[in-house]
Amino acid sequence: MKTNMFGNTGLEVSRLAFGTWAYGGDWGRFDEDAAITMIRRARELGFNFFDTAQQYGFGESERILGKALRDDLTRNRDEVVIATKGGLRPTADGLVRDASPEWLRRGVDSSLNALGVDHIDFYLVHWPDPTVPAAETAGALKELVAAGKIRHVGVSNYDTKQIEEFSATLPVEAVQPPYHLFRRDIEDELLPYCRAHNIGVFVYGPLAHGLLTGTIHPDTTFADNDWRSKSDVFRGDGFKGNLVVVDQLSRLAADLGVTISQLAIAWTLAQPGVNVAIVGAQHLGYLQDSAGAADVSLSEADLAAIEEIMAAATPVGGPTPEMSREAG
Repeated sequence: MKTNMFGNTGLEVSRLAFGTWAYGGDWGRFDEDAAITMIRRARELGFNFFDTAQQYGFGESERILGKALRDDLTRNRDEVVIATKGGLRPTADGLVRDASPEWLRRGVDSSLNALGVDHIDFYLVHWPDPTVPAAETAGALKELVAAGKIRHVGVSNYDTKQIEEFSATLPVEAVQPPYHLFRRDIEDELLPYCRAHNIGVFVYGPLAHGLLTGTIHPDTTFADNDWRSKSDVFRGDGFKGNLVVVDQLSRLAADLGVTISQLAIAWTLAQPGVNVAIVGAQHLGYLQDSAGAADVSLSEADLAAIEEIMAAATPVGGPTPEMSREAG
């Protein structure tokens, strides 16, 4: 798989990162053995970048990832790059944002233990916490870098102002925002900012959480423990209209000799400032399909055709920590 230099970190990473959110339980039931098989297959396909988070099952996803990659982590640690995230805390009423030094220190130790490693390549604050000064959050992570527990620090779901506040104490080296054809707000400020400051960008949700796979239809339903069952992205008139857009994109993809998933992922990778797209899969066929996107090159004419189709789309949002409390 083709690789990119990731910002100013000096790390060369695969253009696709394998995401393990599905192995924390937020997407419905999963089989652990199948998850391990999927992660190992991703490694065989050339993935060297893997993304997880403490919040994905609070240790479950990290444990599975560590178990699946144990041989690499034991014998070839420098050949795999692991990113995990912290700063969300479970309560009886659902998730809350907690980027306090105490919780982050506990989170890093928890993640190290679950992954079975002595250091984390990238540690990201999962969501901005307005109740904790950025200097306190960044200061705690700076100490953890000095202690050797973290190599690089980043943020997820932050805007440029929040990144600047954080970077006044510790420079942000990686940013993980949501980005796909139906959600493009980062193009206005965040991507130009990251290009100007040589910050590595790895985007999540390039398939719009399944909407851009061509497998979702107006009558598609999701399990109660799948966050999409509670999301406006997958219901209402906007959802139905976006499915028409997806159908048109599918036709364009067929004309180009690729699948719609490959088209959507390749589109994200073609955008200036995007280094890596995170993809996940619960079926080997889907993983194989997504992996092929790393080698798809879209011409200016192809990109223009996509823009023409997307003119009829309804922009969408995505999941937030607060959804867990609203659902209750």
